[in-house]
Amino acid sequence: MAFTYARGIHAERILQGFSGILQVDGYAGYNRLIAPDRVGSDIRLAYCWAHARRKLVEITRNGAAPIAEEGVKRISELGRIEAELRGLDPEARLAGRQERSTPLVTDMQTWLVHHRARVATKSPLGEALAYIAKYWDGLKLFLTDGRIEIDNNSVERTIRPIALNRKNALFAGHDAGAENWATIASLIETSKLNAVDPQAYLINTLTAIVNGHKQSRIDELLPWAYKGK
Repeated sequence: MAFTYARGIHAERILQGFSGILQVDGYAGYNRLIAPDRVGSDIRLAYCWAHARRKLVEITRNGAAPIAEEGVKRISELGRIEAELRGLDPEARLAGRQERSTPLVTDMQTWLVHHRARVATKSPLGEALAYIAKYWDGLKLFLTDGRIEIDNNSVERTIRPIALNRKNALFAGHDAGAENWATIASLIETSKLNAVDPQAYLINTLTAIVNGHKQSRIDELLPWAYKGK
């Protein structure tokens, strides 16, 4: 598993030559990939319903919020349908979505327009609804392709330990430090995928490097080659 430190301009560089659908959250740096004046392969951004739902959930925690609560219920219903379709091939998932989810999303668009016209734009609810409206085309993209996920929760679960460590990672200080941090994170998560204790692996690997392990034999130091597990 590989992590990369990248701001918006780096995302464009990394994805140079890529065309197709990219599953993302609401990070503004991805907007460069769909800018009208961008020259390059066609990219479509599929946005995350979990992020849209989270905006509304935050409002419900601060007291009675009927509109936000209804929005959460609508999105949760889409999630329940996805849970039932999970594991099916893309064609079957697409058929299930078109039959069951498309009417719900169409109705939610009407609901969204209705309440945006009546809620103060600068209120927390107004901003949450504006967020959903801003990414609407990308949010409903999952209805057209069975390969697209409704959210990127699987990625978020993987990077949660790193996200929880973000304050400790502030030592990066500059781009080079952040790139090194991404390399270490990649080694740690790849170790986990290979059932290797990350701490033992890093100790063994750093010790080997200090003792003069040849760079030409770096493949022997990769997590899946570690023999101490």
